[in-house]
Amino acid sequence: MKNVTITGWGRCVPQSVVTNDDLATVIDTNDEWITSRSGIKERRVSHVNNSDMATLAGRRAIAAAGLEPHDIDYIIVATCTPDRQIPSSAAYVQVKLGADHVAVADINAGCSGFIYGLSMAHGLVATGTAHRVLLVGSEQISSYLNLDERSTAVLFGDGAGAVIIEASDDDSGIKSMALGADGSGAQYLTADGLGTELINSGGPKSIVMDGAQIFKGAVVRMGDGAVSAAKDAGWELDDIDLLIPHQANLRIIDAVRRRIKADESKVFVNIQKYGNTSAATIPIALAEAVEEGRVPPGGKLIFVAFGAGVTWGAAAFQWGDRVEPVATIDDELPEPTRTGLEILMENQRGLQA
Repeated sequence: MKNVTITGWGRCVPQSVVTNDDLATVIDTNDEWITSRSGIKERRVSHVNNSDMATLAGRRAIAAAGLEPHDIDYIIVATCTPDRQIPSSAAYVQVKLGADHVAVADINAGCSGFIYGLSMAHGLVATGTAHRVLLVGSEQISSYLNLDERSTAVLFGDGAGAVIIEASDDDSGIKSMALGADGSGAQYLTADGLGTELINSGGPKSIVMDGAQIFKGAVVRMGDGAVSAAKDAGWELDDIDLLIPHQANLRIIDAVRRRIKADESKVFVNIQKYGNTSAATIPIALAEAVEEGRVPPGGKLIFVAFGAGVTWGAAAFQWGDRVEPVATIDDELPEPTRTGLEILMENQRGLQA
């Protein structure tokens, strides 16, 4: 089996920022209430399609790896908010990238989607089925938010992160992975009114969440996952340079950190800026951590996540020697013509139609 590593990374967050104070103008809430319960201060809201964010994050990852779109032979998009149910968002990303005829697939494991996608990409490259995989976590959850449901409306944001997965001749790469799910908890986090089961049910469409169950499950599964991933990689927890957890809630992240007795300086947190972007949180955080110099050459990283399904996953990953992109691109999303709050209000009208 080939050693499988990350050679490129990129992220895309839309320009429109919605602060807690902005939300307080349309929801019965305030900055202190949101911050104390989640750690979130602001989030991004997309004015473009999910696949547009995924494509730009992908372009940046491809450039960082020193590649061109035609060098990719498989595209995986982890998302629970695709442009359409049919076809896959990965198909749209393929054509927007100009990566003609490469294989494409979406994966929906909720907030664990990136780690599930990482396991798929690992299998494809390790067995030689694919040489270079573009793995994207991309979400546009703002389209599903019901502003009348304060407990969920304040938590989520939009964005995309991407990595290039390919074989490596050095010691870098995926050292261990662990995935799991418990479908009996599917009702704890779901999109009500969407899908063939509910297509004719009438009523509004929105994210529905049992916060207490998700909190409890996330702390246990993410904490135990981090310990298991490190052990399976042959590492001690003290050896880890950086833990990059799914950015669901600052209280969850802190509880996980305390459960595994990790130093605060070794846990990457950016939820205050972006909110919960589901499958996009880990690749966005990874790209940002590299940019900020938090990932050293040869660094030992742990990724952990918990999400709808309910699903969970953990991975131990040893970074390579390169912490600078081979190249960068100047591409940006088009400028929005509406504020983030205006986009949310328009989405609300569409969900209730």
